[in-house]
Amino acid sequence: MKAEQYQAIIEGILFTMGDTVEITRLAEALELETEQVRKLVRRMTERYEQEDRGIQIMEIGDAVQMCTKKELYEYLIKVAKQPRQHVLTDVLLETLSIIAYKQPITRLEIEKIRGVSCAHAVNKLVEYNLVCELGRLDAPGRPLLFGTTEEFLRSFGVQSIEELPVLNQDQMEEFRQQAEEEMNLKLNV
Repeated sequence: MKAEQYQAIIEGILFTMGDTVEITRLAEALELETEQVRKLVRRMTERYEQEDRGIQIMEIGDAVQMCTKKELYEYLIKVAKQPRQHVLTDVLLETLSIIAYKQPITRLEIEKIRGVSCAHAVNKLVEYNLVCELGRLDAPGRPLLFGTTEEFLRSFGVQSIEELPVLNQDQMEEFRQQAEEEMNLKLNV
């Protein structure tokens, strides 16, 4: 079979599935080595970019997904009913950041970092499919552990958690000072 035929099959599978498909599953279906499938997918991705197509292939961990380019969103909403957009408030973003950088993490650990209850924020993030339950901690009470989802990676345009930006010490010190100033303002009110 020619490379173009394999690519057509991959394209058909990704289009039909509409979700991530592991490279290993594609390799099994095509009866090819995983590295051969990776090369085929890379060529497809490059071709889509060169041809300025409306779709793209995103790599998410060890899987790939076909999706619409973000730049086309405004046109999509003119045709389809406006998709429900989830608004990430400062509280949700702060909670999501803690989970992303500290996962797996319990609610209690998040609350220790934030200094306030986070049950509502965690529940909203689970509802938005940005966070999921990863299991339970082997400790008294067996608290739930939370971590980010594939949807989180897709939404923030990263392939894995390792691609999240690393904060330098100056930024950390600045954030600490801002938090202390906020705490002092609340105490003085």
